[in-house]
Amino acid sequence: MDPPPQDNILNSLYQLWILGALDHTGVLTKLGRQMAEFPLDPPQCQMLIVSTQMGCTAEILIIVSMLSVPSIFYRPKGREEEADGVREKFQVPESDHLTFLNVYNQWKQNGFSSHWCNEHFIHIKAKRKVREVRQQLKDIMVQQKLEIKSCGTDWDIVRKCICSAYFHQAARLKGIGEYVNCRTGMPCHLHPTSALFGLGNTPDYVVYHELIMTAKEYMQCVTAVDGHWLAELGPMFFSVKETGKSGREKKKQAAEHLLEMENQMQVAQEEMKARKEAADRKEAALNKEQEIVSAGATPRRTPARFGL
Repeated sequence: MDPPPQDNILNSLYQLWILGALDHTGVLTKLGRQMAEFPLDPPQCQMLIVSTQMGCTAEILIIVSMLSVPSIFYRPKGREEEADGVREKFQVPESDHLTFLNVYNQWKQNGFSSHWCNEHFIHIKAKRKVREVRQQLKDIMVQQKLEIKSCGTDWDIVRKCICSAYFHQAARLKGIGEYVNCRTGMPCHLHPTSALFGLGNTPDYVVYHELIMTAKEYMQCVTAVDGHWLAELGPMFFSVKETGKSGREKKKQAAEHLLEMENQMQVAQEEMKARKEAADRKEAALNKEQEIVSAGATPRRTPARFGL
């Protein structure tokens, strides 16, 4: 089997470092070990674990489960407008993630009815799969002794939790319905099926689950976020620019961060050197012991040969 490209490995390690799964020396952190227990993409694992601190685990469990299945909505031929009208009733203006949460909660209130799903143009098989995935993830959280809490109707906490996992996929408003990626400057657009599409008041900042390349670069599963959340949760990328404040403090923070990384790397190198020396000493002692055993062994007697 061919090894994966080096760029892919580096990008993956970079993403894990951004999410806090790796420290500055590339060693797995406590958060990283917890994330490794979940059969999900790293951002979704991180979102689940952080939700226990923010107190919205029950809601994030549903959202992550909904993201694990294909689209739950369908548009039968000849009834497209009717299906779109029903879908709009579920939409939460601030977030596609919260729209998924709203759909699941309403399905739950109607007793997980298959008839209700058929009436609202929702795949019943996909919804049953969501329930299975949610239960599996809940069991893993119970095993990891992570407390499952609910934030009730305070969905701003849920949006902030989503931002904590996807701040590296943030976009800033540039024009009407057009965004640019905050890090790369690549143009992004809201998908016509998004709950945020066509709103009179378009949010300044959004985070997205993934980018789909078709005729344009469309953001799929978008949530509106506050710019201060990006600065708080992703300080390695974003900062709040305050009027009349010089960049001296920012440069000082960057220098301190660099010094901290260098110190951690130095400590890690010293630990690696100590482990290597200990391994060399152990190997030398083992070789010496083998030599002593060989020297003290009884020589094997060869039978005498008698000529005729």
